[in-house]
Amino acid sequence: MTDISKIRNFAIVAHIDHGKSTLADRLIQQTGTVAERDMEAQMLDTMDIEKERGITIKANSVRIEYKANDGETYILNLIDTPGHVDFAYEVSRSMRAVEGSLLVVDASQGVEAQTLANVYQALDADHEIVTVLNKIDLPAAEPEQVAEQIEDVIGIDASDAVMISAKTGIGIDLVLEAIVNRLPAPKGTRDAPLKAMLVDSWYDAYLGVVVLVRIIDGVLKKGDKIHLMNTGATYPVDRVGVFRPQMEPIDELGPGEMGYLTASIKQVRDTAVGDTITHDKPRCETALPGFAPSQPVVFCGLFPVDNAEFEDLREAISKLSLNDASFSHEMETSAALGFGFRCGFLGLLHLEVIRDRLEREYDIDLITTAPSVIYHVHMRDGTVMDLHNPADMPDMTHVEHIEEPRIKATILVPDEYLGDVLKLCQDRRGIQLDLTYAGNRAMVVYDLPLNEVVFDFYDRLKSVTKGYASFDYTMEGYREDFLVKMQVLVNDEPVDALSTMVHRDRAEARGRAMVEKLKDLIPRHMFKIPIQAAIGGRIIARETLSAMRKDVTAKCYGGDISRKKKLLDKQKKGKKKMRQFGKVDIPQEAFISALKMDN
Repeated sequence: MTDISKIRNFAIVAHIDHGKSTLADRLIQQTGTVAERDMEAQMLDTMDIEKERGITIKANSVRIEYKANDGETYILNLIDTPGHVDFAYEVSRSMRAVEGSLLVVDASQGVEAQTLANVYQALDADHEIVTVLNKIDLPAAEPEQVAEQIEDVIGIDASDAVMISAKTGIGIDLVLEAIVNRLPAPKGTRDAPLKAMLVDSWYDAYLGVVVLVRIIDGVLKKGDKIHLMNTGATYPVDRVGVFRPQMEPIDELGPGEMGYLTASIKQVRDTAVGDTITHDKPRCETALPGFAPSQPVVFCGLFPVDNAEFEDLREAISKLSLNDASFSHEMETSAALGFGFRCGFLGLLHLEVIRDRLEREYDIDLITTAPSVIYHVHMRDGTVMDLHNPADMPDMTHVEHIEEPRIKATILVPDEYLGDVLKLCQDRRGIQLDLTYAGNRAMVVYDLPLNEVVFDFYDRLKSVTKGYASFDYTMEGYREDFLVKMQVLVNDEPVDALSTMVHRDRAEARGRAMVEKLKDLIPRHMFKIPIQAAIGGRIIARETLSAMRKDVTAKCYGGDISRKKKLLDKQKKGKKKMRQFGKVDIPQEAFISALKMDN
């Protein structure tokens, strides 16, 4: 039985690459949770793709025991959270399961956009925040200035910030003492009916669905019958345990503790994140507030390069969605690409990660169509349809107007790049809302159409600021604008995968850029190929890809000219016939490169 006053639950939050996972590694190492020979970098990141890219995608938890300077032993439950804006949903739900946060800030980089976003989430969840300045061993570190910047920009006291270097292990004992002394213990009663929060769930091939829980009140033991209040289902508990990062079964979980349970649940779908778990009898009276489900914002089609692999793709997607509740999919067909799936993602990084996992873990070659967002199409008869795929756009004569999603983007950028960033946002139809300074860095707030951000806004932002800008966004709702569907025709055949929604004023430029790019990307055929961009029946841009020619007159030595003419005429007729029946193969690289538009 654990004394609740000796428990501390906390999350580590920070901007990308400020050292969350490294700090988690050092805390695990310092407390001897994992034997020295088993230690490895990014200990809590379990996916290959996380280790490879050096990012955290899933929030992971671990339980550590620490003997403090006061002689008492404390139980610390740590959650390592992702830093990317695409996975902000993971961060928000992790916050609700704990009472405090370690805010990690890079002492050489200072406050970034995601630092702000994550601190505000922590404050929303009523967290006690301990500021940690990391990387103080770097020559460029300026801990005093960064502490001032934290106070100016975020408005939290950083005078007692803990100075550490997570890589070398300097100051890790100070962090552990700060967790014990400055973060609050959880509240909860042991004798009350069981009330636990379902923080996360994933599928394990041997155990079925594993559920990460945070006990608020009551006690959870093996053999208990539990009831999920949201779904109304009842299950017997097979095992209860904690993560030290490996799973370790224990007898019971008491109030304030975090751990896992398995209860022969077959599908991750049956466990809604944020649900309240209670005993079947007696049940607790009120459910926890829970979370709003995550809304996909970016949609794209995934098609197998070889149509014979469609069944493999279906199976792979259903397996991936077992573990990722924020990834949605439905079947679709395309004239050019055959059968595939229309999938919804939280952002472009999420899309890349899912695509990489499908190609790598299931060995399927994929074609990815242009990412698009959901538009609201208001019809003349008063109905409103959600448009996920530009290829499904109804006839414009029936359409009253189209609304597109807008976002509120916060960009933090060093002063010398400010002009380029403002120009980039103006080019993307942005509306400036705010511009303030924190030291030598500008904080720009823009209202931008999500459609313009989805393509390559982040890449462009990084390149115009040499990698120094940071970017975060929140959804703001829908607004009407003059949008049209632009189609690409190759050899007079429309290519579904390259249809996009564009603003009418940008259509010509976007169309011209697209056809010029395709002209370089499509290999030459034996016949000439017209490549056109069209809005409705009107062609707005055209390029012609010339044919490869065989020299049919090579075998004629001198002689009568009419013989050569006859051969050339025969070739011309053959080319014309070829163009009529010829099929143009557009390689996969052409799709991806054509969709990455540069200004």
